[in-house]
Amino acid sequence: MSYNNEEELDPAGSTQKFQRFVAENREEEEAEPRRPILVYVGVGVAALLVIGLIVFWVLTA
Repeated sequence: MSYNNEEELDPAGSTQKFQRFVAENREEEEAEPRRPILVYVGVGVAALLVIGLIVFWVLTA
């Protein structure tokens, strides 16, 4: 069974052509949407409040 003659001559040729195509046709990558920092600040404050309440209950018991 015979395959395409170009692939038999240079098996890496298609890979090189693909890499050249990608290098020449680069598109700008879309920046990832930034996550709001306020959510992380809120979680941090809530965690500190919970830890503070636990410490308060342990010291007063």
